[in-house]
This record gives sequence, structure tokens and C-alpha cells, in this order.
Amino acid sequence: MLTATDEHGYVVKRPSRPAIGRMMANLQRGNAHLVLERVDEERPGSWYIQVRLRENNTYQLEYRDGVAELHYQTQTVSQEKVFGALLGWASSKPAWRDGFMWNSIAGQFGPSDRETPEPSGCAEPSTDAETV
Repeated sequence: MLTATDEHGYVVKRPSRPAIGRMMANLQRGNAHLVLERVDEERPGSWYIQVRLRENNTYQLEYRDGVAELHYQTQTVSQEKVFGALLGWASSKPAWRDGFMWNSIAGQFGPSDRETPEPSGCAEPSTDAETV
């Protein structure tokens, strides 16, 4: 199942394109990040993509494919490119990574992160989730 969570802990289960677009458009100071996470009990590890609006108005985009060794980051000024990446990742389109220069950030995570991976900066899910 796919979930979207913002910095305030607002959760949308099975988010639609418009829901992801609204959450992306609402990024601002105090609510500067959005995490899309794929939860599948048959697939161990953490599978997510997240975006953070930085203070210099650039977007920091990260994704993790199950384990810390497969954790990558990039930055861009294009909200449109980030939105396209979020939608592409959410729908498992193979070319969603294209158009970015990805850097491995696996070295930023210690042994404990490798054993129990979780999205960095992900807020606890709220109980008043909107299902879209």
C-alpha cells in the first residue's frame, strides 16, 4: 500500500495524483517535507521517496530501495521535475529517475540504520488519515 505523509503527520492512504499534487503545493516552512512510502509485508526494508523544500527554495529529493545501501539523493529547483518523479515512483514507472544526477548517501547511515531502515524525517502517522 502507498501512503503519503507530510511534516505535520497528515497521512493519505493510497494517494491520488491530485492528493500528491496538493501535498507538494503545500510545502513551505514548517511543513517542508513529504514522504511517499510503499508498505508491503512481503517486501522487507523501507521503500520510499521523499522531498524537502530547503530554505534556499531548492528541492532535496531522496529515495530508498529497501536498504540503506540503496539510498540516493539529488537537488533541483524544479517543482515540476520533483512532482513528475513522485508520480513516476508512485506508479512504478521505470524512467522516473531520469533527468537527475543522483548521489549515493548510503555512507550517512550507521549499522543500526542498516538493520532497521526507516524514512529519515518521517513523522508518525496521524489517526485522522484521509483516504483518497
